[in-house]
Amino acid sequence: MLQDTRLSDLTAIETRLWEELARCARDAGHGWHRAVLATAGEDGADARVVVLREARPALHELVIYTDTRSPKARQIEHDPRATLVCWCPDMGWQLRLRCHLELADDGLEVTSRWAGIRHRPAAQDYLSPLAPGSVVRDPRAGGATSSDDARSACVQRGHFGVLTARVQSIDWLEVHAQGHRRASFDTQGRRWLVP
Repeated sequence: MLQDTRLSDLTAIETRLWEELARCARDAGHGWHRAVLATAGEDGADARVVVLREARPALHELVIYTDTRSPKARQIEHDPRATLVCWCPDMGWQLRLRCHLELADDGLEVTSRWAGIRHRPAAQDYLSPLAPGSVVRDPRAGGATSSDDARSACVQRGHFGVLTARVQSIDWLEVHAQGHRRASFDTQGRRWLVP
């Protein structure tokens, strides 16, 4: 019989999951690097995949980039509550993070992050003259910008925004051959739950 070597202390599990969130922001191959962000839209729940860019474990915050004209920006303005869902098949860990979102489109935090991506291909995502979800005739031309417009926008930041997700609670689920485990981490403390 195999010995169960999994973490069994809730404090250690919470520490580890924040370490993994910090790692996934730096490692594009980590299962949590791309997460599903669910917000409340006019027609009900709305979800999309986002990239986790940074984690601040001491503050219980995660950072995501967005186009400030996107539907999620309008949704967050109306209702800042959201849920992030992360799944890492290598670890067998799923996280459901209930968050409060704040969108910044100006200031040092935005400017410094823009400086880090403005010369990368990803910057084009925020420089399009059309908002995300706009109807186009030709998908190859939908987000195109002229080189002059792109150079000007690189200085201006285009429609680049920084979403800060302040994590209010975490529902952790471990899927494992020796038995699934689940726990909750929030301001009330740490608790084991029925999977």
